[in-house]
Order: sequence, then structure tokens, then C-alpha cells
Amino acid sequence: MFLNKPLSLSGRVRSGALTGLLVSVLALSACSSGDSGSGSNNGNPGSAPVSSEAGAAVTVSIEPADAANVSPTTPIVVKASGGTISAVTVTNTTKGTKVNGTLSADKTTWTSTDVLGYGAKYSIDAHAADPAGKTVDQQSTVSTLSPSKQANANLIPAPSSVASTGVGVGQPIVFQFSYPVKNKADVEKQLSVKSSPAQEGSWYWVDDKNVHYRPKSYWKPGTTLTVSAKIYGVDFGNGVYGASDRTETYHVHDSWIAKADGNTEQMQIFHNGQMVKTMPISMGKDATPTHQGPHVISFKAQNYTMDSCTYGVCQGDPKWYRSDEHWAERMSNDGEFVHENPNSVGSQGNSNVSHGCINLNAANAEWFFNNFGLGDVVEVANSGGPQLPVWDLYGDWAMSWDQWQKGSALS
Repeated sequence: MFLNKPLSLSGRVRSGALTGLLVSVLALSACSSGDSGSGSNNGNPGSAPVSSEAGAAVTVSIEPADAANVSPTTPIVVKASGGTISAVTVTNTTKGTKVNGTLSADKTTWTSTDVLGYGAKYSIDAHAADPAGKTVDQQSTVSTLSPSKQANANLIPAPSSVASTGVGVGQPIVFQFSYPVKNKADVEKQLSVKSSPAQEGSWYWVDDKNVHYRPKSYWKPGTTLTVSAKIYGVDFGNGVYGASDRTETYHVHDSWIAKADGNTEQMQIFHNGQMVKTMPISMGKDATPTHQGPHVISFKAQNYTMDSCTYGVCQGDPKWYRSDEHWAERMSNDGEFVHENPNSVGSQGNSNVSHGCINLNAANAEWFFNNFGLGDVVEVANSGGPQLPVWDLYGDWAMSWDQWQKGSALS
């Protein structure tokens, strides 16, 4: 009959049994896996293991841990303390692609080497072991920011357009962004032009979308320029971020500089500093004078229709013109070219009769066309016109070096 009686435990025995039960529960809890990325130590996410062997001396930390709106250029770093890292897997949860990384020589630090994508979520699974072989596993997640707009860094001149010819000594390097830049200093810090041989240069923001780079004086012939925009992940402001990095190379060819003088109505041609030719010219008449100062060739065409309406002077205006010209090379964006004009041959060398262009006869125009190209320089003096403004495509050289440097967002 005693078998049917309920077991009765003394208070001391019950307390001991409960204590043993709690220890068992805690031991089980320490060995079980929690939610991904939820491991924590005193409120510090990513610093404690999600699962580990009992008594493991190694700890693992992940940075950034359980973070959102992270810049995609921020590296993911996994560190082991009291042991070494055995494996790290970082996965784009949408695409299923893996992120590459490198492990330090002492196997205590893993750092991602791939940049992350915009608007993506990544899972991190890290494993480490202590010297006794006891292991710790750590998981976390990272989400990157999603820009409202992404700005591209377009280069002028297009590298492909001058790959075979190179550029002249006067060629500024221009980044034209597809959206306005509010945080100019942050963006400019990521832009670079490295010249070989080395030459001093600086950036100038012409407006919110265009930034120009030029050296203190014309490039040295034979210079190689490595141009970079490391703008991916950079905050342009107003929700705009850089779309991608870009690096290009330009080569500077021989120096070709033309010096056009409105007093003598002559243009002297200098090749690598030596005068090789003189041409009679006709520049802009009093009503439409040619801008003064250094101009840079930006475009050339053997046959070209010139229409003043392209810069706002259209039919009905007494200054309007439209004509088909030959051997044309653009030297500013408001309609100034060096080109052949058979109608002004009688005035070339003695008076200025053009709409602002530099007129040449057929033989000289063809010679000029065959020797001058993008980036070569035409310096205009005594034309009676105003200084070429910096915003008129390549008015860069009209400014003193001190003025130019003030146009940098970092000045």
C-alpha cells in the first residue's frame, strides 16, 4: 500500500532538486542557438556568441552589427579575442552572392574586401575556436542605405574620343555629374588627378554639376594623367549618392599654341615653344568682338554648319547668321571657331570683320586643322572683346592661379 502513496520530499531536498533543475535549464540555454544576430553581451549587439561550447574562452565581435542604413563602402569586420577565426561567410540575402574578405596573418581579424551594394541586406556567419578547440558561432545582419538618386561622374573630354590622339597642353579635366552636388567638399575629397611628371593643380567648381581641374600652368608635353572619382557611397546631399567609381588615363601630346593678335591681324603658331608659322587673320568685328584670353580647342569638324541660334541669337536678330564652313575648330561655347572663310580673305591681315571667329584662308585653315586638336590653345590678345568667362566651356586659363584655387570647395 505504500506504493500508492505520493512521494513526500523535505524542504531541503525540494530546494536541492530545484537548484539542479535550474542548472540543467541554464546549461541547455547556453548551448542552444538564438535568433540570427540577436546575440549580445550587456546590450552590445554582435559581441557575444549565439552558440558556443561550454567553457569556450574565445569571443567574437562583428562590426557593424545588426545595423541599418550603412554606407556600402563600410567594411564588415569580424574579430576574435582569446582564439582564432575558423570561417566567416557574408551573404547577400536577396541575390545569394558571397562577399569576399581577407583574414589577418594571426587569424584574429577578417575584413570584407568587396564593396557592398545599395539597398541590400547581408547575413554574417562567423566561427572561431580557442586554443583548446572549443568553438563559438556568431551571426548578425547588416542593411545598406538606399539612395533616392545616384549620380554618375561623366568626364569631358570623353576618354575614348582622345585615346589615339591625346590632348593638348591646355586641356582642363572636367567631371560633369548627372545631379547637382550639395556636399562639394565631401565629393572633391574623392576626386584626384595624378600627373607624371608631377605638376601642381587644383579643382574649381564652375557650378553645382561641373568641376574643372587644371595645373598652375599648361601641362608639360608628354604628361600622363590618371584621373579618378572614388564617389561610390559618397553622400552628394539631397538624397543623392555616387553611382560608381571611375578611373581613366589621358596622355598630353606635343605643345601647340596659337597666339592671335587683333592689332597686327596675325596669328603666330608655336610648336613645343618654337614659332613655326604665321598666318593673316580676321577676328570679330566691333559689334561681335572675339573674347580675349586663352581659349582651348574642344571640337573639330572638316565641314560644319554654324548657326548663331545655337547660342541664342536666332533669325530675326540682326546678329543672326547661318553658314556652312570648312576646317572648323571650336574654341568657346558661344560660337567662336577657327575656320576657313573665303569671304573674308580680303580682310585677313588688315581688319576684323567676323562674328567672333578667327577667319583663315583655305590653305592656312587646312594646315591649322591638321595640326591642332582637342586641348590645344589659342591665345587671343587685343581683340577689343571681354575676357573669356570661366563658365564658357574652357575659360579656365583666363583666371589667375590665386583666383582659380579659391574655386575649390576645400580652399
